[in-house]
Amino acid sequence: MQHPGAPSPEVFALLEREFGADLLTLPEALSACSRDDSGICHAPAAVLLARDEAQVSRLVALANAHRFAVIPRGAGTGLAGGCLAETGGVVLDLTAMNRILCIDADSVTATVEPGVLTGSLRRAAKAKGLFYPPDPASLDTSTIGGNAATNAGGPACVKYGTTRDYVLGLTAVLPTGDVIHAGTATRKGVVGYDLTRLLVGSEGTLGVITRLTLKLLPHPAHQQCVAAVFADLEAAMRTVIAVMTRGHLPSAMEFLDARCLRLVGDLLPEHVRGKLSGGQSALVLIECDGTKEETARAAAEVEAICRELGALALLPAPTEAAREEVWKVRRSVSSRIHEACAVYIPEDIAVPIGKIAELVAALPEVEKRFGVDIFAFGHAGDGNIHLNLTSPDEAARPRVEAAAEQCVRLALALGGTMSGEHGVGLAKRHLLPLEIEPMSLRVQRGIKALLDPNNILNPGKLFPDAPAAGGLAGAAKENA
Repeated sequence: MQHPGAPSPEVFALLEREFGADLLTLPEALSACSRDDSGICHAPAAVLLARDEAQVSRLVALANAHRFAVIPRGAGTGLAGGCLAETGGVVLDLTAMNRILCIDADSVTATVEPGVLTGSLRRAAKAKGLFYPPDPASLDTSTIGGNAATNAGGPACVKYGTTRDYVLGLTAVLPTGDVIHAGTATRKGVVGYDLTRLLVGSEGTLGVITRLTLKLLPHPAHQQCVAAVFADLEAAMRTVIAVMTRGHLPSAMEFLDARCLRLVGDLLPEHVRGKLSGGQSALVLIECDGTKEETARAAAEVEAICRELGALALLPAPTEAAREEVWKVRRSVSSRIHEACAVYIPEDIAVPIGKIAELVAALPEVEKRFGVDIFAFGHAGDGNIHLNLTSPDEAARPRVEAAAEQCVRLALALGGTMSGEHGVGLAKRHLLPLEIEPMSLRVQRGIKALLDPNNILNPGKLFPDAPAAGGLAGAAKENA
């Protein structure tokens, strides 16, 4: 399937007449939309700052008619290059469509436009005693539409699930410019194919989401966390498994390996720093929520399990201020790694929970083989490990990239996946055949060809370059 690029000069003039000042072409606007947090850079030919669904539909319809690329974009916080204009084309900036249309306390739902910031929705829901659980690290800068496009997660996934679990229904512009409504405003709905779940996580390749109806929950009355230091990651993971198999379902279970602790250890209290055991220590952060009484009881039981399984030091956080101090340690890891390293490749592999320690134990060999440093942290409760592969020397980038691929292969060998929440985008598309079998890959290409026959919507994302399968029928013939 060919990848369309920029509009022709004649079509560009048409776009200027059609969209006026909302079509941005100044160098600073193009530069701002040429990158995300992946470090990849591709400049678009233009940026449309969309104000409403009608503009989105009109742009996509023109792209389909005149064969130029449209690249949907939220706040640009992604880590896989999924919102970048690899072939040129027009970036469709959805950040101005940022209204919270309704928070319905009776139905316990919210209706929002795609440019709403995740943190803004969380705060608006909380003001009505309600809770929107998905909490990606970038929740104060990432948009709901971008979260839906990548099915973003976060620490709360272990108990509450990912973005997909909260999208009841949506409105989307298809690659032809047609508008569809999928899903319902109800908790249940089984009529027809589930197009909502197909579009959520499709990275903007099948449709442009313009409105979402989201499930909310009653807001937890209380939250309390416990941090514990262990001699090594194996002991830390034994504790995580014990907590989960003894009837507890924490709202978050995070871990930091020894290298991360060396980077952020100064943020820990002195009595905890003193217990860090050389090069093997690991920290686990476990958070519980519910009523004040339930939370206090669960936190006490978690502390007891940590002591039983060999915790060297405990850092209880019964107050909100103490809780924020503990979370500051976890949230500071990525920024400190980024500041310290010239080359920084973030991976977000996931493995079965019982395999986390085994995977991390294999990392020193990868470091030695490729001459890189690897920081491991992430969501212990769901096996989603954030590996940050680094080097102080930009010339080492090819080695860092090769090491990243080896880490993906390790995760797959342990029954895991190459991406738990960041998506595939441009950064990992070449690795997709390592995980997706040929028949499944052909079916997925066929779905893309069926909905987007001219390949105008976010071309080049997800799939490695290969001959088109000719739609679903072609996929079937290819495998006959």
